[in-house]
Amino acid sequence: MKLKENYQQAVKVFQPKPPYVLNGIKAFFIGGLLCLAGEALQKGYVFLFDMSLLEAQHLMLLTFIFLAIVLTGIGTYDSFSQFAGAGATILITGFANALASAALEHRSEGWITGVANHMFKIGGAVIVYGIVVAYLFGTIHLIF
Repeated sequence: MKLKENYQQAVKVFQPKPPYVLNGIKAFFIGGLLCLAGEALQKGYVFLFDMSLLEAQHLMLLTFIFLAIVLTGIGTYDSFSQFAGAGATILITGFANALASAALEHRSEGWITGVANHMFKIGGAVIVYGIVVAYLFGTIHLIF
């Protein structure tokens, strides 16, 4: 136990301190730019295709999901997400990237035991907690 503590202390001396403020600012601006791009896409869909705002919102989300999956497939989403930090990972694109990465990594194991199994390992928690939170907020909304 003491050896492990000594090792951790020795390693800590050589680890660079992460630039928390710079990372926060970068995530804020890049996340904001992605949201601005989403708003522009949404307005563009309303204007170009004469669709309702709700339909445009759905199409904008599908566009972002599609772009994240394509960028994951060609191997550039990870470097973008590394640069952008939380500005790129907490959006729906981060979830799409996580599922696509799991699918690509385990495709050699087959469609069921590889792709589907590992995608649901990652996405299952998000889906379950999303349903639980939606139920709780719906109940609170109903009561008040």
